[in-house]
Amino acid sequence: MKLLLLSNSAAPGRSYLDHAREVITEHLDGVTELLFVPYALADHDGYTAKVAAFMDTLGIRVRGAHTAREPRELVASAQAVFIGGGNSFRLLKSLQRHGLVDAVARRIRADGVPYMGSSAGTNMACPTLRTTNDMPIVQPVSFDTLGLVPFQINPHYLDPVPGSAHMGETREERLRQFLEENDVPVLGLREGTWLRRSHDALELGGLAAGARLFTPGAEPVEHAPGADLSPLLAAEARFDCRPD
Repeated sequence: MKLLLLSNSAAPGRSYLDHAREVITEHLDGVTELLFVPYALADHDGYTAKVAAFMDTLGIRVRGAHTAREPRELVASAQAVFIGGGNSFRLLKSLQRHGLVDAVARRIRADGVPYMGSSAGTNMACPTLRTTNDMPIVQPVSFDTLGLVPFQINPHYLDPVPGSAHMGETREERLRQFLEENDVPVLGLREGTWLRRSHDALELGGLAAGARLFTPGAEPVEHAPGADLSPLLAAEARFDCRPD
């Protein structure tokens, strides 16, 4: 598999996807047309146009999955697939309604089609939706997602703010609670970071903020950009991930 999983699609002071321009260019090398899945936002046309404007600077045409009566037909012929951010629950429900969960996963796994996700699209690469930050504005049939990696990801991971008057749970507390009920690691991807998977190799990239790995029965571990996270893939059989 060839995956690029971004924590976020925009960085302060930068235009859409510009902070990851170099890695996106490398990831989509040789691709002339991209299938974009815009279901995480309500304005499918506007969202697709935004992606198309960026991809045009790379010489890549964009087609929105929503423009076809049967989106699975577009998936079947896609050179690459990009699922954008927004609300993860709305996104997954739409993928299920159009029969795209298995269709997209099959192209990525069996045919080696490059997959790119940002935020909610990165959540879709996990075994389940259970570590999203989003509000459940709609109810999917299940929480099972594409299962392209054997661990969970928490995009937009935020560290606790010392001295904050906020009395709700921190992100760390929520992920620790997840691990009380689930035997699967969670990688907290901070803003400006991403994961690149090529077959059995997995590397953390992006800004210096890096990522934080939560595993059952252990304290979280910090990882800086450039870290080799391939052991997370090799340990796939050890964890309770999305069933076949």
